[in-house]
Amino acid sequence: MPPKRKTVEGSTEPVSTRATRSSTRTSSGKAEEKEKPKPKVPRASTKKAKDESGSDKEEPPAKRPKITKTKAASRPAKTKKNTTDGEPGQSAKPQSKTARDGKSNLEAEPYQSSQALDLFQKYADPDDPPAIGPAGLEQLCNEAAIPMDGAMPLILAWQLDAKEMGKFTKDEWLKGTSKLKISSLPPLVTALSDLDNLLILSKSPVKSNSKTDPYDRETYVNYTKNIKGAYHGLYMFCFKLAKPEQSRNIDMETATALWSVILCPKYPVMKEVLEFIAENENVYKATNKDLWTMMFEFCETVKPDMQDYETDGAWPTLLDDFVAWKKAKSV
Repeated sequence: MPPKRKTVEGSTEPVSTRATRSSTRTSSGKAEEKEKPKPKVPRASTKKAKDESGSDKEEPPAKRPKITKTKAASRPAKTKKNTTDGEPGQSAKPQSKTARDGKSNLEAEPYQSSQALDLFQKYADPDDPPAIGPAGLEQLCNEAAIPMDGAMPLILAWQLDAKEMGKFTKDEWLKGTSKLKISSLPPLVTALSDLDNLLILSKSPVKSNSKTDPYDRETYVNYTKNIKGAYHGLYMFCFKLAKPEQSRNIDMETATALWSVILCPKYPVMKEVLEFIAENENVYKATNKDLWTMMFEFCETVKPDMQDYETDGAWPTLLDDFVAWKKAKSV
């Protein structure tokens, strides 16, 4: 192919000859097409520029498309300013629960009696509005991350002075929360956790500061002055709570469930007692107040090796049988 001819302004060569050669070069798809970007303007406007100038120089077609692309690319970037409003194109960074839901259900608030009432009504039984029943208690514990199989639900019942297991009346709730100055879940969880740590897990008392305490710790501080007495008070309350109104006993299944969360964390020997009872479930079917009381005394006073256990003492039969069973296993 003949070498490319340079265009010289003012040349005397006819325009049609150059146009023909230019079109030949364009159709062959060679050097000139590679040197310039593909124009996005119509071909007619490019031709017109050639004819009027009388030369092979074309208008630079890339300027207008380039400006358009720059504007289009810059627009989406502006939407990033509103990423927390839930608009399309929001940031990939996850939002917190509080950011998603507005005010969190677990946000601590100063005590207000009206809010304590609102909290009660949220968990109240639809079929029995003046009370929070088992379903409402379970919902409360789930939302507050309170373990249902631990001591904290029992501690809550104790602090509210509940009369029936798994149920809180409106009057019990409002009196108890007013005494503790609690009207939202976070301080409630803190109060229950404080008592669980102090009485069940035997942890050091929390230092109280009336200006910064999340709830009124006056009752808690009084417990710290006699921890053993407070623990015994919780233990005896659980028997009264679990005992049916017209009965003197509680069934053994309920008793062992209570012992497992109230006594076992403090006294390892209780795990063996529960094992013994499970092996003799057809023998021991209920617990009266005497056995309940003496079980606490047994854990408090008898050494784990049972060497100081007096078989001729006034211990319940179940404990006599347990000590004999344990000594026989160790032989």
